[in-house]
Amino acid sequence: AYLDRILAAGERADGSSLFPGLFRTGESDLYVVPVYRWAFLDPWAPDELHVVCRFAGRDGEPSPWTPDNLLAAQAAELRRATGLDLLALAELEQYLILDRADPRFSGRSQRNYHQSAPYLHGRAIADEMLRAAAAITGAVKYCHAEVGYIDRIESSDPELDGKRVEQYELEMDLVPVEDLGCWLPVLRWLLREIANRHGASVTFVPKLDEGMAGSGMHFHLALARDGRNVMRGDDGELTREARGLIGGLLAHAAPLVSFGNTVAGSFLRLVPGQEAPTRLCWGRSNRAAMIRVPLDFSTPRRLDLTMNPDEDGLYPADLSRPTVEIRTPDGSAYTHLLLAAITRCAATGLADPRAVELADRLEVRGDLTREQRAALDELPGSAVAAARALEAHRAFFEAGGFPGRMLDLVAAKLRAEADEELSARLQQLPAAERLAESRRLMHKDLHKH
Repeated sequence: AYLDRILAAGERADGSSLFPGLFRTGESDLYVVPVYRWAFLDPWAPDELHVVCRFAGRDGEPSPWTPDNLLAAQAAELRRATGLDLLALAELEQYLILDRADPRFSGRSQRNYHQSAPYLHGRAIADEMLRAAAAITGAVKYCHAEVGYIDRIESSDPELDGKRVEQYELEMDLVPVEDLGCWLPVLRWLLREIANRHGASVTFVPKLDEGMAGSGMHFHLALARDGRNVMRGDDGELTREARGLIGGLLAHAAPLVSFGNTVAGSFLRLVPGQEAPTRLCWGRSNRAAMIRVPLDFSTPRRLDLTMNPDEDGLYPADLSRPTVEIRTPDGSAYTHLLLAAITRCAATGLADPRAVELADRLEVRGDLTREQRAALDELPGSAVAAARALEAHRAFFEAGGFPGRMLDLVAAKLRAEADEELSARLQQLPAAERLAESRRLMHKDLHKH
């Protein structure tokens, strides 16, 4: 009887404790209501069921103040206005922090991409992360080693100092954008708990050391109508819908940073010359662009025959899965708010012909030249600048249903980073002081998100 009651009506919770700053004490009661499709068995207790919930107000309707409902409302409005669903996947990059007890098979800095054991000391941990994430979500493609590797990190934080750091990426498969909003916090919990059970730890901070690869959280996006991907036409070119999506993201790229890059360390990752974008543009297979159109498995010839000429079995009718990738966000993102903002941008880009024109104008081919770079608008270069961008686009988000109190809270947190002209300030310091201050800024948010 208790189980029936819980599944039917959930429980009560204090919104002012769960969402500080969004709910005032006098209006803080919420219902937490289970979402059945977001239920999963505990990886370590098979008789224990976890169910991710959403929040309802006194009237039983979704609370307009919570991030989960904001994302659901944006997805529903996109569907109503266009007949399209937004699908998304995340590349969840993380740093695995390991004790350096074993000196054998040390790796090499910046050479960790798709590295294998025994040069990966955390491979068994990563394998467990992959298996558990796939079992829980049913939507994980792979987990592989990423570029970042630090053989012995220096830090004032004892959780980091003297440890070996390996970087990994857990990539999901395309799911409805509301489902991605659910699974990303679950996966962060899962990865931290698995690392903890192995005596290690994991962090999603944007960067850990100077000259070392940062961690992003790129999103791949696709539009679907009645379950069919509509990103590429029969002629092989991007459709009007795909270009509208790109244009919508570019039109509001600056405030998207305010939801996706929320700490000072974010802007030590977003620097020119790295595979992290700083200018408003998009390109095909271009990892320096803010938006990339990656390979999509649509080739004139069967890919299996390229390497296996004797293969004569059936080939799936359609293996293509075109997406566009937004490369700015990192692990400091407010994921529900960012996905809601991306969905809002998609809806407006699909409705406004100027979005397609903007996309056509901001496409770059090949590597950016110095002249091309100079002609493109810059993304915000600090959390404080991101707060200003959010305020400048405030009316756009409020018109789409973003509560003003929520925008105020995000802007205040960004301003509190006090990182205006951070790069210039760091450059004025002697080398040793600059490195120490950079590390302090990078490491201060180890488990903030």
